[in-house]
Amino acid sequence: MADYLQVLANGVRRIGAPLTDMLIKLGFACRFFIALLRHSPAAWLRFGLILREIWFAGVLSVLIIVVSGLFVGMVLALQGYDTLVRFGASSSLGILVALSLVRELGPVVAALLFASRAGSAITAEIGLMKTTEQLAAMEMMAVNPLARVVAPRFWGGVISMPLLAALFSAMGIFGGYLIGVQLLGLDAGSFWSQMQSAVDFRSDVLNGVIKSAFFGLAVSLIAVFEGYDATPTAEGVSRATTRTVVTSALVILALDFVLTAFMFRGA
Repeated sequence: MADYLQVLANGVRRIGAPLTDMLIKLGFACRFFIALLRHSPAAWLRFGLILREIWFAGVLSVLIIVVSGLFVGMVLALQGYDTLVRFGASSSLGILVALSLVRELGPVVAALLFASRAGSAITAEIGLMKTTEQLAAMEMMAVNPLARVVAPRFWGGVISMPLLAALFSAMGIFGGYLIGVQLLGLDAGSFWSQMQSAVDFRSDVLNGVIKSAFFGLAVSLIAVFEGYDATPTAEGVSRATTRTVVTSALVILALDFVLTAFMFRGA
């Protein structure tokens, strides 16, 4: 009997250990976020640092956002046309493309691309600075790494994300126009006018921007935390970079479900 209880206890311990580790790490992340907010005013006083990170995280991501947005819009238009034409509603293609991109695909796909390109780069950069003891050297010189290194990267990502999502949606709509009007021969006036009458600025566009702001906040926090918390070895930085991409993707999809339930339920 004692052996069975021991096996059961070991099983519970094996199941509970990852959950305990996850909760401990979540607690560290919350403390890190509070410390980051406390040191953010010092970072905003050096606005040039934040502008540099907007360039790094935002401007250098424009190419992948533009190309991806264009192709997603074109595929969406092709698939949507095949479905709508069966019901004699092909003139509603503009509405389908615009609402799909502004509400859902624009913020989500742009955030996944942002996490893959900029988030992983931020983690690797901070992790490498930790590995080469640059962060420790700053502390010895009475320079706080949270204010000098982490906070500018965090706020640069938060600002960049909604702009990239808006650019993605705009390019997707343009891609839908190329397929719907230029290739399939839909009337351009009907395409744009129906889109204009169906898309509401507050309930569609503004909620999409709010979504992308939440995604930017989550991805930027995960990226800087994983970099700051990385084991100071080459393998540790590599694992931290992978965790940034995987965790960001899962958090984006979970957040998307929650935000969609609140924003668009019954719309």
